[in-house]
Amino acid sequence: MDIAQPPPAAAEIIAARLRPGARRPFVLGIAGAQGSGKSTIARALAARFGCPVLSLDDLYLDGAARQRLAETVHPLLRTRGVPGTHDVAAGLAAIEALAHGPALLPRFDKARDEPGRLERVAGPAEMLILEGWCLGAQPQDAAELVTPINDLERMHDADGRWRRWVNAQLAGPYQALWARIDQLVFLKAPGFDVVADWRIEQERAAHGPMSDAEVRRFVQHYERLTRHMLRHGHGWADLTLRLDADRRPRD
Repeated sequence: MDIAQPPPAAAEIIAARLRPGARRPFVLGIAGAQGSGKSTIARALAARFGCPVLSLDDLYLDGAARQRLAETVHPLLRTRGVPGTHDVAAGLAAIEALAHGPALLPRFDKARDEPGRLERVAGPAEMLILEGWCLGAQPQDAAELVTPINDLERMHDADGRWRRWVNAQLAGPYQALWARIDQLVFLKAPGFDVVADWRIEQERAAHGPMSDAEVRRFVQHYERLTRHMLRHGHGWADLTLRLDADRRPRD
C-alpha cells in the first residue's frame, strides 16, 4: 500500500483521460515504482467510479510455493515481488469472473507474508482498476541481463540465473495479464534513487519491521526492472505522468 498522499491532480488527470472501450470490465492499469502513489490514486479513482481495485501484490504466491521456487529455481525467489512470484492465472480468473457477476478477489496479507481472505465484490463490473509496480513491462534483451546492476545481483546472482528466469516469466505468463489491460497509466518516478526513499517513508509510516538499510537492500530485488521501466515505460503506456520527488505530476 502506498502511504504518501499524492496531489488530487494525479487522479483527476487520469479520470479526465479515461477512454473506456466495449470490453467489460474495462481494466484501467496503473503502473509505477514502489511508493509512487499507485494505491492511493487507485482508491481515489475507485471511489469516484464505484469500481473494485485489484493489486498485483494481491496475486503473490503463498510462502510454501515461493519456498519451492527457492529450492528448485533460485533462492532469491523466496522473496515476493518479481515476475514469477505471482499467481497470474488467479488474476485473469478474477477479471473474467467480474465480467459475469459477483467475484471473489484475491487479497494478500503482507504482515503474514501469506494470502489473506478472499474479498467478495459486486458484479458484473463495468470497470476494474489493476495496480502494480511492473504492469505492462516487457522483457529485457538477453544482452541486458549479462552484467549485474547492484550488490544483490553481484553477490547472490553472479551467474544471472535468477534474472534470466524472472525475465522469462515476464516474457511468458505475464503478457496474458498485460493484454487484459485496456488503458495503462505509468507513474514515472524522477529516477531510481528516489524509490528507496519513498519505500522507506512507507515502512516508517506503517511502523514496519525493516530498518532503512534493510529497505534499501529489499528494493534491489526490484531495481533491474524498475530501471528498465523508467527507460521504456512511456512507450508501453497509454498515459505517462512524470512525477517529481514529492510525487507531484510535472506535466
